Amino acid sequence: MSPKSLLTLVVIFIVGLLSINSVYIIKETERAVLLRFGALESTDLKPGLHFKIPLADQVRKFDARVLTFDARPERFLTIEKKGMVVDSFAKWRIRDVSVYYTSTNGDESRAETLLAQRINEGLRNQIAQRSLLEVVSGERDQLMNDLTTALNEFTTTSLGIEIVDVRVKRIELPEDVSESVFRRMTSEREREAREHRAVGNEQAEFIKADADRQQAVIEAEAYRAAEYLRGEGDASAAAIYAEAYNQDPEFYSFLRSLNAYKETFKNGGDLLIVDPESEFFRYLNNPKGSDKN
Repeated sequence: MSPKSLLTLVVIFIVGLLSINSVYIIKETERAVLLRFGALESTDLKPGLHFKIPLADQVRKFDARVLTFDARPERFLTIEKKGMVVDSFAKWRIRDVSVYYTSTNGDESRAETLLAQRINEGLRNQIAQRSLLEVVSGERDQLMNDLTTALNEFTTTSLGIEIVDVRVKRIELPEDVSESVFRRMTSEREREAREHRAVGNEQAEFIKADADRQQAVIEAEAYRAAEYLRGEGDASAAAIYAEAYNQDPEFYSFLRSLNAYKETFKNGGDLLIVDPESEFFRYLNNPKGSDKN
């Protein structure tokens, strides 16, 4: 190969290399800045195909998606001066790429370090204004909303970062506090249990007394009805007996005598001493029942 051909190939290779280095692509999920000799030339480049000056220009690309920052658990004090360990995380994304690059040099870890400082400071201020109960349950959502708003006021202008959301994963009490809180919760639950038992016993006594009263009333009404029916039955029986007696008094006397004989002599071993002429043997002596005289 001649020197002229070799030189031509070298030139073509250099031109091709420079051409390749002069073209770059920004994806939809990326944000980028263009540096010319290390200084910012273009900021917030749009997605698509772009050109640059080889060797002079440099492109820095950053992830434009919502990123998650998992903060380390930190200890904070409530308004009651009670300590708690809070484990939180934040969702963030780049809003102003120029400010982001200037404040963090495009280093994501540095951005998260600065973000962690602001989140811890914000949590400390928000928790210091609330009680333990409010932080755990009562105003937890409001706390997170206030914290997100307060953080955005700083991070947007100072870091070029938008805080999408801040959430608490876990809240734990320190060991020196959790034991006393557990004892207090136990005593509180025992007190509530005693109150519920007392109310239950009171209601049980009331229900029992009412049931006893209803039983007494029902029994009294039943006894009254039974006595009334028994009286009516006795009156009807007496009327029937009287009517039967008036129809044939002699037969009625004879029937009563037979019943008397039956009751008297039903036990064979009994011994009865009676005057044969007594009224008891009236129908034995005379079947017609009339007196001898």
